[in-house]
Amino acid sequence: MMADLTSTASSDFVATLSKAAVALRNRTGDRPSAKAVVNALLQAEKAAKQQRLTYPLESLLGHWQLCFTAPRQAHLKGGIALGKGFYVPQIAPAQISFGTPVSTSAQSSGQLEIGNQIQFGSLLFKLTGPAQYLGNKNLLAFEFNHMQLMLFGRTVYSGNFRGGKATATDFYHQPIAKLPFFAFFLVTEEFIAARGRGGGLALWVKET
Repeated sequence: MMADLTSTASSDFVATLSKAAVALRNRTGDRPSAKAVVNALLQAEKAAKQQRLTYPLESLLGHWQLCFTAPRQAHLKGGIALGKGFYVPQIAPAQISFGTPVSTSAQSSGQLEIGNQIQFGSLLFKLTGPAQYLGNKNLLAFEFNHMQLMLFGRTVYSGNFRGGKATATDFYHQPIAKLPFFAFFLVTEEFIAARGRGGGLALWVKET
């Protein structure tokens, strides 16, 4: 079932996550409490499972800044949200990006390129690699195989990471169960939310 964002947008949990996204984008302190965001993420995950929502690959493309995260202990028990989370300090902004390969056949099969970076002042650390999106499950599997380190905008290191090219060649032949992945449960034009293979929750905000 394709997500109907018109009806979903009226939900309280979407409003809470949207407010958190706006606060990050506008760099204001007017944001929901961490407890409210954890509850909103868990309610959104529950709704996605109940309504069997699916999201197209195109809705994930672009650059997204990490806004909020919660460890694997976060879960619903009797409809009550348990577990803690926290807003990611903007002194060290983290970003994830998804882009499609040039090959048309690769795009049609859900193949992607993923990037994950964090910046500490003038120092930038970035990982990139292949990814694949299973739209019927909202599941994005990935593997990082290249690392780049930049200082004051200049590359000081660029090389293979955890197997490099060999990993990239074998990636699309590996079973999903052996790969890290994100299971997306809410995707809008302004933010995306997912649970990782390790069980943690994350909320990213679209960069403009």
